[in-house]
Amino acid sequence: MSKSHTRIVLITGFSGAGKSTTLKQFEDLGWEVADNIPLSLLSPLVREIGQDGGLNIAVGVDTRTRGFSTETLLSLISTLKEETDNDVRMLFLECDDAVLQRRFTETRRKHPLASDRPVADGILKEQRLFQPLKDKADICIDTTLLSLPDLRHQLIQRFSLEERQALTTTLVSFSYKKGVPREADLVFDMRFLRNPYYNEMLRTQCGKDGAVAEYIACDEAFAPFMDHLTNMLELLLPRYLAEGKSYLTIAIGCTGGRHRSVCVAENIHDRIEESGYFTQLIHRDLVEG
Repeated sequence: MSKSHTRIVLITGFSGAGKSTTLKQFEDLGWEVADNIPLSLLSPLVREIGQDGGLNIAVGVDTRTRGFSTETLLSLISTLKEETDNDVRMLFLECDDAVLQRRFTETRRKHPLASDRPVADGILKEQRLFQPLKDKADICIDTTLLSLPDLRHQLIQRFSLEERQALTTTLVSFSYKKGVPREADLVFDMRFLRNPYYNEMLRTQCGKDGAVAEYIACDEAFAPFMDHLTNMLELLLPRYLAEGKSYLTIAIGCTGGRHRSVCVAENIHDRIEESGYFTQLIHRDLVEG
């Protein structure tokens, strides 16, 4: 009797980066979820609950996990992968130091590695400890600038159990002032287009508004650029699909992340969707109003 196929995601990363939220989303998606079970029990658990049929298991692991060490966890992942019917991935959640420190300060929680020391010491110690895990992770998600809905969208995109087309694309508009999205596969800079910010009538609007979109579309470079970008994506997407790529993130940037990047991302999102690909749209730095 052949072994049952089991999907396993080990969720780890920096304390305060969103592990609890991530585990809750996996639970909502229909995965079997466990948090901080002793590492020595994980292999027996997988064998036991997977013997009656393939399952989807998400397990949270951090420094509080009994028997935790980076070497032990990496060895365990290797062992689980050797059981060939297991699809094993490690999801690593990261976040910038300043944001992590603010999150601990605002919630008045103690960092697990700094019970009697400043939070910054615990963050630094954990970063050094977890670097080998981050280097070996199959998927890294940076939650520094992600809202909770955006984090949920990324998790749904990657781990939904619903049948979807093999390649999922995500369009992300962003502000260069806040940095390029770390998860981006392709990045396009819209700062060559004329900027609605300098039009007082348009400054408070955004790229989703008709007047702003019309203003940007009147730039003589807009239409040729959109046609060239569309043609390039029509070439690339089938090739990424043929190579087995499951997720593609396309980042569209401008100075403030409010006008040009939003307009172009909206436009490209619609064009990709019309081509039949499942597409998600995130305006990372757009503040409505």
